[in-house]
Amino acid sequence: MRWRLHRFTLTKDVPLTISRGTTAAVEHLLLELESGGCSGWGETGGFDTGQRHVTTSALEAELRQWLPALEGLELPAPAAWPALLAPLSAPARCAVDLALHDCWGQKLGHPLWRLWGLDRSSCRSTSVTLGLSSIDQMHQRLARWRSRLPATRVKLKLGSPDGLDHDRSLVEALVPQLQGAELQVDANGGWSLEGAQQMVPWLAERGVVLVEQPLAAADGDEQGFAALQGLAPIPLVADESCWGVEDLLRLAPHVQGVNLKLLKTGGLSEAWLMARLARRLGLQLMLGCYSDSALLNGAAAQLLPLVEWPDLDSHLNLADDPFCGPLLEGDLLQPGPGAGLGVSRC
Repeated sequence: MRWRLHRFTLTKDVPLTISRGTTAAVEHLLLELESGGCSGWGETGGFDTGQRHVTTSALEAELRQWLPALEGLELPAPAAWPALLAPLSAPARCAVDLALHDCWGQKLGHPLWRLWGLDRSSCRSTSVTLGLSSIDQMHQRLARWRSRLPATRVKLKLGSPDGLDHDRSLVEALVPQLQGAELQVDANGGWSLEGAQQMVPWLAERGVVLVEQPLAAADGDEQGFAALQGLAPIPLVADESCWGVEDLLRLAPHVQGVNLKLLKTGGLSEAWLMARLARRLGLQLMLGCYSDSALLNGAAAQLLPLVEWPDLDSHLNLADDPFCGPLLEGDLLQPGPGAGLGVSRC
């Protein structure tokens, strides 16, 4: 195998503000692996979950140190990938794992969803995200989304540094504008336990269909999720708290869903395992993203037939995405039909 690694910039059409800050642009890494006439692509980049923080520069250094180990190797069978990639951190592993999957699917001539025996017709609409903002800015952002797609599922970021009253004012102003759309709430760990205990029943009364990551990710945070159970008939979804299988098993008794993101799971190998395990445990799945291109989201989209709450809208908010990935019809996302990840250059 031969490899190339380089940076590329992703600029948001509309900067996104969450409880931890605002993102307008990011630098990501594109990994290209060549083996036996095929070229597989993988993507990674820095991100911050509050509890954990990784930079693109650190990931680049890690990958450049490790990737020479692939030189001269033939494309290994998927069963050998976990041991091969074990030395890498999860976000660095993600880039290599995706490129290997892409090569594997191309060599077999099929997209991953088909090789996994999934039914693309079971895919659901993606949510679109409204960041923390003023009420006027929130309404403008919703109108901008609606100019492009139906927006039948809306995710509102809460956990404002301005407190619960500001969060409540955003919800109260948004609900009359939904026009029948589903409303999800993501606090990104921005509430205290006491604040979350107030907000979860209040949001349920206003028709919110789920609350994602109400509490900050921390050691023992399953106790906080447990303390929120039974307050209202509304699913609680763990995101920043759930990286791998161990977290999934730890949180499963205390949440109704988990958000899988490939940069957290370390790519598709772990995400595919987690998705099947979550379903066996009776958990619902969200499939999310950071400031990711259509390459990362196209890879994640291979799992969409298993997912109740798709949340892959980051590439729809980019001014300079170099890739074309998931298929979009209205707000229904589906994995691309091409072999491997089904992603191409635009």
